[in-house]
Amino acid sequence: MRISELSRRSGVPVATIKYYRREGLLPEGRALNPTAVEYGEEHIQRLRLIRSLIQLGGLSVARTREVLEAVDRPLDAFETLGVVHHALPVPSADKAGKGGQGGGQGGGQRGGQGDSSPDSAADETVSDEGAAVRVETLIDSMGWQISDESPHRPALAESLAALARLGAEYTTDDLIPYARLATATADLDFMRLDGIDDRIALAERAVFLTVLFEPVVRLLRRLAQEDANHRRHHRRASDRSEPPAE
Repeated sequence: MRISELSRRSGVPVATIKYYRREGLLPEGRALNPTAVEYGEEHIQRLRLIRSLIQLGGLSVARTREVLEAVDRPLDAFETLGVVHHALPVPSADKAGKGGQGGGQGGGQRGGQGDSSPDSAADETVSDEGAAVRVETLIDSMGWQISDESPHRPALAESLAALARLGAEYTTDDLIPYARLATATADLDFMRLDGIDDRIALAERAVFLTVLFEPVVRLLRRLAQEDANHRRHHRRASDRSEPPAE
């Protein structure tokens, strides 16, 4: 297919395809003559992964190039998923808190009010160290196999430390029931990856599960919380088919 058809079938503008090609994200097509290049189905698949990483995953072009170079190597499914999982942006309650204080400006400030007193800094250090210990204890208690390079290890510690600074401290025992639910969710996620042998398709599905499906999981939790509120307080939810009360 020519670049115009590649654009039509992939939904990616011609100018963007050329940009991805210049940046080394998209392989060159097969030259038919000095002015014509032919592309194949593999280019459509590659474009889908590129858009998934950049638009859904929020990766920069440079980081996307690194992921694609890794996926292009003869990796097995374990290594492919590890590359994608560690490349995607890591959620953090600490970052979310900063975002609520003026969009996260002044990236080094912590604690919400920018308190830089020695006592405050010491308290934060103790809080961070305690959170890191709780994360390691949790991992050991769950028997989880987590690599030393995992970005999610320190991110969880940062989130727990941020909560502790707000007076909402979670112990390891508090976290274990949530960790068990997370394990069950992860097992369901990996059932969705069974039978996918192609590395590009596997990487794309991993992005979908980690980024695009994550809001679905959060919303299911919100709906369950709403249901729990009704059940615990013996209230009946209004039927959407009922006319509003006058």
